[in-house]
Amino acid sequence: MSGANRARVEGNGTMHEVDTPHAIWALAADGETVLLRRPGPEDRDRVLAMHRAMSAENLYLRFFGVSESAARATAERVSRPGRPGYGALIALTPDGDAVVGVVEYNGDGSGSDEAELALAVADAWQGRGIGTLLIEHVVTMARANGVRTLVADLLPWNRPMLRVLEDMGMPVRNRLVSGVLSCAIPLDGDIPTIERYLTAVARREALADVASLVPLFAPRSVAIAGAGRRVDSVGRALLHNIKAAGYTGSLSVLHPTAAEVDGVLAFPTPDLLPEIPDLVVVAVPADRVPDLVEDCGRAGVRAVVVVTSGGTPEQAARVHASIRRHGMRMVGPNCLGIAQTDPATALNATFGWAVPAPGGAGVAVQSGGVGIALIEQLNRLGIGVSTFASLGDKYDVSGNDMLQWWQADPRTTMAILHLESFGNPRKFSRIARTVGRAKPVLTVDAGRSAAGRRAAGSHTAAAVTPTVARGALFRQAGVTAVQTLGDLVAVAALLHAQPLPDGASVAVIGNAGGAGVLAADACVDAGLAVPRFGPDLEADLRALLPAGAACANPVDTTATVDGEILRRCVDRVLAAGHVDAVVLALAPTALGDPLGDILAGPAVRERPVLVIAPERAASVELLPAVDGAVPVYNDARTAAVALAHAYERSMWLTRPRGTVPPLPDVDRGAARALVADHLTREPDGGWLPPRECARLLGAYGIEVSPWRQAFDADEAVALARELAPLGAYGAVVLKAYGPHIVHKSDVGGVRLRLVGDDAVREAFTDLARRIGALMESVVIQPMAASGVELIAGVTQDEVLGPLVLFGLGGVTTDVLGDHGARLTPLTDLDAHTLLAGSRGAPLLYGHRGASPTDTAGIENILHRLSRLADDVPQLAEADLNPLVARPDGVTVLDARIRLAPRPGHDPYLRRLR
Repeated sequence: MSGANRARVEGNGTMHEVDTPHAIWALAADGETVLLRRPGPEDRDRVLAMHRAMSAENLYLRFFGVSESAARATAERVSRPGRPGYGALIALTPDGDAVVGVVEYNGDGSGSDEAELALAVADAWQGRGIGTLLIEHVVTMARANGVRTLVADLLPWNRPMLRVLEDMGMPVRNRLVSGVLSCAIPLDGDIPTIERYLTAVARREALADVASLVPLFAPRSVAIAGAGRRVDSVGRALLHNIKAAGYTGSLSVLHPTAAEVDGVLAFPTPDLLPEIPDLVVVAVPADRVPDLVEDCGRAGVRAVVVVTSGGTPEQAARVHASIRRHGMRMVGPNCLGIAQTDPATALNATFGWAVPAPGGAGVAVQSGGVGIALIEQLNRLGIGVSTFASLGDKYDVSGNDMLQWWQADPRTTMAILHLESFGNPRKFSRIARTVGRAKPVLTVDAGRSAAGRRAAGSHTAAAVTPTVARGALFRQAGVTAVQTLGDLVAVAALLHAQPLPDGASVAVIGNAGGAGVLAADACVDAGLAVPRFGPDLEADLRALLPAGAACANPVDTTATVDGEILRRCVDRVLAAGHVDAVVLALAPTALGDPLGDILAGPAVRERPVLVIAPERAASVELLPAVDGAVPVYNDARTAAVALAHAYERSMWLTRPRGTVPPLPDVDRGAARALVADHLTREPDGGWLPPRECARLLGAYGIEVSPWRQAFDADEAVALARELAPLGAYGAVVLKAYGPHIVHKSDVGGVRLRLVGDDAVREAFTDLARRIGALMESVVIQPMAASGVELIAGVTQDEVLGPLVLFGLGGVTTDVLGDHGARLTPLTDLDAHTLLAGSRGAPLLYGHRGASPTDTAGIENILHRLSRLADDVPQLAEADLNPLVARPDGVTVLDARIRLAPRPGHDPYLRRLR
């Protein structure tokens, strides 16, 4: 495990594995980098030095006195190895030389779930968010180690510390005892409490992130390293583009021998520059990059962009160590560069030929070629670019950072991402949801092919392909995810120029019948509706249009219609209120081009209008009209897809955000103890035996249909007699069990509707004979009454984390492929959407007069699976298949759970990559 080790710690009498990082770099409130880690004996003198440098007032607030003995005792306690009930973290300057903050939690070591919280921050670092950052991290550490309440004892006039606690976003219960304010912070609140805390953490992270990116995207001074005498070099291209854009700050060159390059003063090393630049753009050969980045850090440079490619892993490690040690932010390596079109900066630090025009699209890509293509298209459409970043290999700055920057940037009206990976998808989802409420977030959903399917044991894991997993991420985050770069540009044009539709109903109006039919078909294929107009509107259109016009929907105005009549037709259709958008399919005729008259009218009405005109657009164009522009598309499919995505965004904006419901009868402690015990016996993990599987599900209120386990035929007969009265028609079911049997149907391991001793004995004997050594025993259950067979499950995606899957189940689950997934934690809206969006929805909600099933019971099981996956990170796969739903309830007939050794990880914890 890179950068971390595993340590077993004790809490509440059970053993848990938790992440024990050697070092975490994170951002202070002002954007400065700090190093957080667990202290050791080597830190004693650093901790003592920090306390000795504190003012008498701050020492008194911390220790209720100013004697050095308290500071010395703290240094001794912090630097000792960990012990039960105790934990500590220190914050250091990025180079690790000086301690600037210390936080501790200290329990009595007896298994109590309460611990005392203590915090101290160096005088020079107070007011910079260090205390809050330390408490956030120690909250995660303490919670993982069994602490449920932190208590801080403060002097009532210690306003700075009180403000830190109040701003955490967690409830604080204050009680005055003998002149001391005792502040209790519960760590296991209800769902709304947790949400408020995560929102506060995200807000602090956004402010710190934006502050740290200012030297990158609003630098007061820039230096180019690698701009030599060759005019055709990458460095010279960077220098030329920066000068041509009219960069407003001071510009210099780093060159070992030249006094000037292309009229710009040059200096051999960063420390010899007359002004230490905020940003250095690096285009030197790969073997020189590590030393140059280190020199920049030592000189005080705040940010670097490394366009160089081809470095070795060792060189990469040196570069990453340098940027962290010196608190720099970095874009790249192996990238095209960055650009900021704000006139106050006017920076084009890219070496591409496409120059970003000022505008409203924030663009982040990994591929330089894709970046150039997007810049060209956005320029051509008149949308332009606010900030551009080619992230390359993403050693540091990621798509999440860019979203934070664009959220704070009033010039950015939409965010466009073309990324091959997400460094922290959970955090991406949360940030994208926040950004998406104010401005659209667009991306291309790459990696959808079957080649991305990973080998997996359970039905659930096999069903969560890259398409399903990424689709879940994008849907929950409100990200507009398209399939091609062309579709992305098409959607961007529509969102830039037209309002969002309120619904999915579309009017198709054309002056050539065939083109209108094709457009209507494309709209339906894209999930939109093309409804017939009412009689009043059809009568109005017949009175307006030439004889022979078709006035239902689609409307065929005939080729003889002029542009003015066509424009009035559009206005009549929109005024009638039957549809949410109008698609015009137009072709020039001998009588003229009606598109010109359409463009002579207002571009933006209350509902969107878009045009399909192949001869006027190579792909998509924004043609100027009165008060704006009208999107014109080359083909019907692209126009319909763009409109469908605009409709999806409209629905997402109006949809409630959903809440994660509270769940009674959840015993997290019992579940974690069971998992820890199993992994102690089976360190590599594996599939749980039936009894442990049922116990783990039972700890979360998920009951499996009554069952017994039999190891021979006689035992099977005896146990079947007990269960038969519970089964439909007095029958039982036998299922082969063995630790290596994952899909029982694959080995013919299920026998249904067994009535009587002879049938049970014969079924057991036959299973044992055919399956052989793979079969360890059989599980016997009463035959369930018929119902809708479903699958519900969990899989731990290595990138996205836990996902809950739902769809039609039974032996046909893989054949039907009816699977939807959502990232945990599931909200009430997520669970409802999984049911309503499945192919089996008509069966669940009542089909052709049939009674609806217990959909509330199904959703309850999905929520409990979600909570189990979040609470127990060692749960690798869970498979409830089949899950039988009937009007009178939901029954879990079969369940499989696989555990894997993995530490807990808080995806929302503030840390740099």
